[in-house]
Amino acid sequence: MKRREVHIGPGAASLLLVVVVVSMSVLGLLALMSARSDAQLSQRSRQFAQAEYQISARAERSLARLDGVLAQCAAAEDYLAQVASRLPEGMTLDGRVVSWTETGETGRSLRCAVELLEANRQPRYRWVEHLFGTTDGDW
Repeated sequence: MKRREVHIGPGAASLLLVVVVVSMSVLGLLALMSARSDAQLSQRSRQFAQAEYQISARAERSLARLDGVLAQCAAAEDYLAQVASRLPEGMTLDGRVVSWTETGETGRSLRCAVELLEANRQPRYRWVEHLFGTTDGDW
């Protein structure tokens, strides 16, 4: 039997080098595109979280104003009537539940509600609802 020897010439080595360089370039481009997409997603997540924290902070400030009203009306005989007449703007009283909505610039809203507890009692209220949604009514 004759033995054949296989020789790789300089053309095959060059072709192999070109294939490796093109493959590495494509993989590098894919990695760059993936990193760019991840950075954009992180930026959007940060903006979304920041907007929700701002809405939550506004809700807490509204709750602090309501707490001030409850403290002023605590000694009144007609506690609920006094609270209803002094509620901060945007709040409604339905039975013993005070509700309001905080809206952000991004189209997100926070629907809040607290139940009023007995007068002259600590705490004066308890959270009933703290729900994020869209302004389109996606609750």
